[in-house]
Formats: sequence, C-alpha cells, structure tokens
Amino acid sequence: MKKEKSAVNNLYMPAKSGFRMKFKRDYQLWLMVLPAIIFIVIFCYGPMYGIQLAFRDYDFTKGFTGGNWAGLKYFNQYFTSPMFWPTIRNTFVIAVTSIVFGFPAPILLALIINQIKNNRRKRILQTTVYLPYFISTVVLVAILNILCAPTTGLISNLLKELHIISADANLLGNANKFVPLYVISGIWQSCGWNSIIFIAALSSVDTQLYDAAKIDGANSWKLVRYIELPTIMPTIIILLIMNMGGILSVGFEKTFLMQNSLNKSVSEVISTYVFNIGLKSSQFSFGAAVGLFNTAVNFTCLVVVNYIAKKKADISLV
Repeated sequence: MKKEKSAVNNLYMPAKSGFRMKFKRDYQLWLMVLPAIIFIVIFCYGPMYGIQLAFRDYDFTKGFTGGNWAGLKYFNQYFTSPMFWPTIRNTFVIAVTSIVFGFPAPILLALIINQIKNNRRKRILQTTVYLPYFISTVVLVAILNILCAPTTGLISNLLKELHIISADANLLGNANKFVPLYVISGIWQSCGWNSIIFIAALSSVDTQLYDAAKIDGANSWKLVRYIELPTIMPTIIILLIMNMGGILSVGFEKTFLMQNSLNKSVSEVISTYVFNIGLKSSQFSFGAAVGLFNTAVNFTCLVVVNYIAKKKADISLV
C-alpha cells in the first residue's frame, strides 16, 4: 500500500509543480510579456471598476463608490427614452453595412494581389493600398469635407456632371448619403491594411497544389475556389467572429466628426449618444448604463456567433 501511495504521489507531483517549473525555465519570456500584462490590467481591467456607476446616482463629492444605489433605473431610462430605437437602428445599420461591404473587400484584394506574379508590381500595389490606413481619422474626414463640398468639391462636381446626384445636392448634409460615405471611405482607408493577414495566409499555400491543379486543367477561378479560399477560410471565420463581437461598437471619432445637424437623424449612434449625454450633459451614471448595455450586446453577439461557427465549421476563438 505504501508503495502504491508513493507511486501515486510521484505521478501527481509534476502536475503540482508544473507551472513553477515552466516559469523557472522560461522566466525570460515571462519578463518580456510582463509589461503587456501590466498594461492590460491597469488600462483594460482597472477601468471596469467604474461599471458600478451604471447602478448608482453618481455624486462628485463621494467618488466612484459614493452615491445612492439606483439599480436598473438608468437602464430603464434608456430603454424608454425616445432615442433608444434611433440609436440602436443607426448603429446596426452602419455596423452591418460596414461588415457586408467592408469585410469581403480585403479578401478580394488579397486574392487579386496574390494573382500578380511580378514581384515589383505586387510590392507597388501593396504599398499603394496600405498608405491610406496611416491617415488619421481627423485628416480623413477633413479630406471628405473638401472633396464632397456642395459647390467646390471634386467628388460632388463629378457626380453632378454624371447626373448621379442633383445640382443642389449636399453629400455631407444628406441623411441618405451618410452611410454610403461612411462605408466607402472606411473601405478605402482600411481595405489594404486588413488584407495583410489574408495575404499572409495565402503565402502558406503549397505551390505543388497550384502545379497539380494546372495540370488537371484548372483555370484561375478554380484555383481561387478550390485552393485559395479553403486555405484562408479559417482566418475569414475567426475575423468575422471578432467583427461581429463589435457590431455595436461603431467608431466614435469618425461618426462624431462626420455628424452635423442635417444628418444627425442617421449619424447619432450609441457611442456619440453616450458622449453627448454622459459627458456633455454630465449624466455620468446614465452614460455608463448605456455603455454597459452596448458592451453586453457586443459580448452576446460574440458568444452566439462563436458558438455557431464552432458547431457549423468547427472553428472558434476558444
């Protein structure tokens, strides 16, 4: 019996000290990642302490832990406010349109770049499509304001000459044109940068597969359909899951900068509403409640889409 117990103890001893042994062996790697861990703890998990503001009547004099407990008061206030459905609708419309048109764009661009055999031309094209990503959001919106100005804008005048828009049209002040401008400018800015990960995935394709397919008579379309798309499909699904996890997190900066009194009916999204109500109007508890609701919906969408992807394609984040 004693021998059996000692054997059992020896069997489980490595498991108990496994982490300690790994840490001692790879302590240099842990030291390298330590600044990133500290950054995440301080700037990502630390601010979560302020979530309780959504359930309190915030009082400046009492700090974060002060104020009377309000429960779900501010959530009910948002759900019953006249801005609930407009902000939800506008956020979903912009987010879904961006995903429908913006998500396939870098995939298509990566497939096109992968078809170019001349390395010099490929590098020039890649550099050209990467450059817009490094333009700041403020500069991008300033460019839109110049190009889409009602009387002097290059894009506005071109569309008027082609009779696509009326002579007195104002692209930036037209509520129906806000979403197309937002999505198209976003694709132009980020399409090249987002294609990098797909180009990297395509570079892992075995060249022998191309040779074998060409011997069998496959054309370019069949190479894309039967070799390249299946290769990058796991990457596509993972990125789609991550994008769906932020479906209500429409970029605040760009939306806020493009917003004006003429297009506010379609440009007032949850993030801008939180800024206008929570900060400008000093309703911090109400703003925290709306922001927490936004995060909860994003997390729910992430879990649901991840579950569906795992069941249907056996691909998931975890």
